[in-house]
Amino acid sequence: MLNLGYLPPHYDAADLNEAGEQIAAYVSDYLRQEILNEGLTRNLAAFSDFLDAAALRDGSAVNFSNIARETGVSSMTVKNYFDILTDTLIGRWLPAYRKRPKGREALSPKFYFSDVGVVNHLARRGEVLPGSEAFGKAFENWVFHEIPAYVSYRAPRAKVCHWRLPSGQEVDFLVDGRVAIEAKARDVITKDHLRGLRSLRRVHPEVGRMVVVCTEARPWRTDDGIDVLPASVFVERLWAGELLATAPG
Repeated sequence: MLNLGYLPPHYDAADLNEAGEQIAAYVSDYLRQEILNEGLTRNLAAFSDFLDAAALRDGSAVNFSNIARETGVSSMTVKNYFDILTDTLIGRWLPAYRKRPKGREALSPKFYFSDVGVVNHLARRGEVLPGSEAFGKAFENWVFHEIPAYVSYRAPRAKVCHWRLPSGQEVDFLVDGRVAIEAKARDVITKDHLRGLRSLRRVHPEVGRMVVVCTEARPWRTDDGIDVLPASVFVERLWAGELLATAPG
């Protein structure tokens, strides 16, 4: 899934090569040409460059000015291009969490593409292998894919955010300020991987549940109550309504 993405025709492909050809055709025919034909943009070359730049930032805070310099268009045009991606459901924003008006949390939103196979193609990642940086980024995209999907079906009023301090401590996902979820594509979770969650707890002690989604073999819980869950267990508990049960629906 982290190689082929979530779209059924690509996921069901016979092998990576066939899926790659289908994803390339999808990007060419829809993400570029169809959007041009619909009149959503008049500059296909600039939009294509934007797609490549946006894919490299999947799961990261977005700076319109930096992308504008890379693609040779204005910051407003970059913003409009992101609007095209959200309007056509190609991606979505993840806002920053800030409970207090004068809090010190970072405010920049993150952007995630809706399909990691498309991201892999646009970012020219090649085969995504466990242990690589690309695998970690793809794994985080997948966790984000699952959380809003669950929220859409089971808790439509719940708000999903990310949290970050200027010092760099961060948590990938925070649901309604109550359930914090960190994605770590690691076979062994150490205290270093828990720093963001523990920093969040110090700043926002009201957060009730903390979860690390990882590639360890078995679930376990830290002494201070952080659940460490293999990806398969995370999915089972999420869709069973166990993880986000404290988030109002």
